Amino acid sequence: MPIKIPDTLPARKFLEGEGLVVMRESEAARQDIRPLRIALLNLMPLKEKTEIHFSRLIGATPLQVELTLVTTGSYTPTNVSKQHMLDFYKPWEEIKDQKFDGLIVTGAPVETLPFEDVAYWEEISNIFDWTQSNVFNTLNICWGAQAALYHFYQVPKHQLDDKIFGLFPHHIVKKHSILLRGFADSFPVPVSRHTETTKEDIVKVPGLEILAESDEAGVCIVRDRGRRQVYMFNHLEYDATTLKDEYDRDVSQGLEINPPKYYFPQDDPSQVPLNTWRAHAHLLIANWINDVYQNTPFNMDDIGRE
Repeated sequence: MPIKIPDTLPARKFLEGEGLVVMRESEAARQDIRPLRIALLNLMPLKEKTEIHFSRLIGATPLQVELTLVTTGSYTPTNVSKQHMLDFYKPWEEIKDQKFDGLIVTGAPVETLPFEDVAYWEEISNIFDWTQSNVFNTLNICWGAQAALYHFYQVPKHQLDDKIFGLFPHHIVKKHSILLRGFADSFPVPVSRHTETTKEDIVKVPGLEILAESDEAGVCIVRDRGRRQVYMFNHLEYDATTLKDEYDRDVSQGLEINPPKYYFPQDDPSQVPLNTWRAHAHLLIANWINDVYQNTPFNMDDIGRE
């Protein structure tokens, strides 16, 4: 089944150009099925690119998904037009009385700040609490994963001496996990972080399962069945050139930055990087959505009552 997104969302033309089947709102209304309701809390500065990243992955699954774009009301983003936000995003306060099968919380460019110093921390905390009653399962990405673990369990993040930056090999820790179904024993994952959440802190919390990790980049994916949360510290959703764009930006600003490790062919920043991780990005999102589909209540009013 295709993904249902607003008819005029700029990401639509891009995704249709890739061959993704994108359903128009009028077509979705004619189908006598209940689509999965997935919300995307987009905290990334480049909103439109992030919309494409996740819509591409969600729309490749065999289920009809209705995607709702969500923003914080306590902070106004500055890297995207106000009209884009008004046309396509709903403040969380506006949708907080609704139920969702799934929620994706993205990363945010605030990872070096203490959590409580983030402008929208109080609202994010309320959103995490809200997931326990109004969302069946939540996928938290990068800073979103760190923030959720800190909110629920006070698991700290640690400042790194040097940024972890590159395409690092990872391996499966929890074999036969439904979220890693179809994964190779070793798989590459884009990583771009100034902080980390350590394995030593995670294993102190009963009920947290480490699913995948890297010898160099640390923990990658953690599952929390009790709170129906998944914590993904890295960026399988990235495009082939996203790390290159970050590197070029930092170089142009005169910042001291090493090229991302294991990323450029022959470690040569002048060469075009290849996307060697997209298949695993599709697997992770498809597995997550399938797990939600198999277990979420058909009657959405029952979400959060278990």
